[in-house]
Amino acid sequence: MVVDSLDKKRKIIDLYYNLLEKHGEPALTPQWSFWCKRPKNSEEKERIVIESILTQRANWKNVELAVSKLQKSNLMSLQNILSTPNKKIEFLIKPSGFYIQKAKRLKNLAKFFVKGLGGIEKAETLKTAELKIKLLEIDGVGDETADDILLYAFERPVFVIDEYTRRFALKHNLTNKLTYHHMQQIFENALEKDYKIYQDYHALIVIEMKGQK
Repeated sequence: MVVDSLDKKRKIIDLYYNLLEKHGEPALTPQWSFWCKRPKNSEEKERIVIESILTQRANWKNVELAVSKLQKSNLMSLQNILSTPNKKIEFLIKPSGFYIQKAKRLKNLAKFFVKGLGGIEKAETLKTAELKIKLLEIDGVGDETADDILLYAFERPVFVIDEYTRRFALKHNLTNKLTYHHMQQIFENALEKDYKIYQDYHALIVIEMKGQK
């Protein structure tokens, strides 16, 4: 049975502190040490943007292989991705899967940030809602990827909903309506509007649910 609104808020808060006590700060774990690093410089924010595409439907170890190959080729830069042939990018990111599709998406994102906005610094001047709308206009960027970028790169308080979050919500009877915006509203209404909490909570949910496969 799904809990009522007030109890739901309390439960979401309690669950957060339970996860924090169980797993510790995500920034101290190998997988989340970079994504939950605070603050990030412009180069690190670009890396989050790039990894947000590589993580789509991919195992994290395979993402790390692709990232390593891009780093060795000096391609953890949106400007460099923009000026690199698709075939080379495809070859380097092949471990992450769907590499032809992802290479196109990386080019789309690079074009958006470099040519469309004038760089990461310029993008930071946009309000969250405006930046989200623009991100969703990019082919290959949906709500989850856009919110990954907003939360982890631009440090905006938007709660990311993914398959792990849905499983977590079902397990704890938080809701049986699993649409993206409904679930996002549930978490955002319950929590203080703080990107640090949102980053850590989402990361902790992933850590918790991955351990229950």
